[in-house]
Amino acid sequence: MKLAPKLWRISWRVGLCALLLAWVFHTIFLKEGRLFVERSGQAWTDLSRWQQAQAAWTHGPRELWGVLGRLHPEYGLLSLFFMGLTIVLGMLRWRKVLQVQDIHLSVARASEISLVAHFFNSLLLGSTGGDLVKAYYAARETHHLKTEAVVTVFVDRLIGLLSMLVFATAMMLPNLALLTAHRPLAGLALFIVLMLLAGGIFTVLSFWGGISRRWPQARLWLRRAPKGEVLERSLDACRRFGQEPRFLLRAFGLSMVLNVACVLQVWALARGLDLVIDPVALFVIVPVIICISALPVTPSGLGVRENLYVLMLAEVGIHPTQALSLSLLAYAGSLFWSVVGGLVYVTFKERHHLREVVAAEDPASG
Repeated sequence: MKLAPKLWRISWRVGLCALLLAWVFHTIFLKEGRLFVERSGQAWTDLSRWQQAQAAWTHGPRELWGVLGRLHPEYGLLSLFFMGLTIVLGMLRWRKVLQVQDIHLSVARASEISLVAHFFNSLLLGSTGGDLVKAYYAARETHHLKTEAVVTVFVDRLIGLLSMLVFATAMMLPNLALLTAHRPLAGLALFIVLMLLAGGIFTVLSFWGGISRRWPQARLWLRRAPKGEVLERSLDACRRFGQEPRFLLRAFGLSMVLNVACVLQVWALARGLDLVIDPVALFVIVPVIICISALPVTPSGLGVRENLYVLMLAEVGIHPTQALSLSLLAYAGSLFWSVVGGLVYVTFKERHHLREVVAAEDPASG
């Protein structure tokens, strides 16, 4: 890949991330600045735009920091626990995915790779960027099944996203009154349903296929494509998951528990900030935000996630500054475990070199 196009793709996403963050911060700080000015007896409209911006960025950050500082520590720790639990559950699900391909990693090794991937999730695009790193290390864990190892990372993410979309859609039922009463929420709900439909079709085609049966020449065209042999082997690896219905049930079961833990992380922070939010509403708001933020638009979903929190929580009566605080604290919890993953990466990279656990001289283990 040429350097210039790669730099451009990274640059515009980072730029979009900065623009979205600047927009949400400035909009919220303007409201805080206006409240401060009006409390002091001045008229907001008497100020120039420059004076309004000065008031916003003088008093807005102070108010935001004040909200963040009101977090009860015990709920902050509970939130960190739930965030860590999502990583553990994700690791357990990935091990099950690996086992379908006859790749067997110890819990310790799978945990190490998962934490390192989570570390890189904070640096790369969307909330799935670390999967590239995870796929690289997964391939190094086997000598004979490198393609299959990479496919497991893709399948694990696909199952995770699809289960979250199913979860979000199911939680729309007890929240129908909320969604239908607010047009922005209804629009986001429709987008999630469309994502679920697209994801479902993609999953069916990946796991069970049907294109080559309808058009027999499709396989021949695939073999002739660049890297055709790798593509065909990847497709065959995906088909193997479709032949394991019990695995799919167990993987989706784990994913649903993981989804609940994601919501409970935000619920704990909301309780810690003394925010009054209906827990039932959180069970649809949080999954919707997670699913949309997972799209590889900005690094780690920054900007997209914060705007969604402010937009959606405003419909349930939460002040924008409080919503932004909740989003930032949720991201801080993720960053905490990213730091742990970074320490794992630095500490164990040289010692282990993530060496292959399936020895080249033992074909039976691969």
